[in-house]
Amino acid sequence: MRSDTQSPRHVAIIMDGNGRWAKRRHLPRVMGHRKGVEAVRELVRSLKDTQVECLTLYAFSSENWKRPEDEVDDLMDLMRKFIKSDLPEFIANDVKLHILGDWQALAPDIVAMLEDALEQTSKGSRTLAVALNYGAQAEIVAAARKAAAGGEITEESLAEHLYTAPLPPLDLLIRTSGEVRLSNFLLWQAAYAEMIFTDVLWPDFTPEMFKQALADFGDRERRFGGR
Repeated sequence: MRSDTQSPRHVAIIMDGNGRWAKRRHLPRVMGHRKGVEAVRELVRSLKDTQVECLTLYAFSSENWKRPEDEVDDLMDLMRKFIKSDLPEFIANDVKLHILGDWQALAPDIVAMLEDALEQTSKGSRTLAVALNYGAQAEIVAAARKAAAGGEITEESLAEHLYTAPLPPLDLLIRTSGEVRLSNFLLWQAAYAEMIFTDVLWPDFTPEMFKQALADFGDRERRFGGR
């Protein structure tokens, strides 16, 4: 049954709508992505005022490589700048970085920056998980292969090999921009997660909207298949 103090431990967000945000303002797409990074920064800063233990963000999917080369380059440059500028703040605010996906296939300098960030934030008490070069179907296939190599494939053995194995179970998944689909994100983990879809474009998504989503979650009764 629902508790009046129910709060999600693990929230994931599909940050969608950067391009449309820029288009509506007759701006280059990169401006939408830059504004989206600002929204990420403000949201991470606001976590200290919540009971959320882990926030997972869908930053770059394995399908995003199909975008125009200049847009991909812009996204990678923004990633470099974000890591460099925000790492000290992560450390100061006790935020631990966790990466989901085949991130080691990214550019060598980005891989080095991420490895350094993972090391420097390893003692953090609150987790920011970022999905980079990530696809849920590929994640499940890879986890199944590893589980099979170790013996019988069970739900438990497969889950142990997912990128999210060290994280709390996913409680709430939010998608911005009005799209109502998972887009190959956390397919296994979202089996019993509550979902909220909002028409707000990601750059306009505020910490106040996030806290309202947490409140909406608290008003739901989670049955996990029961009555």
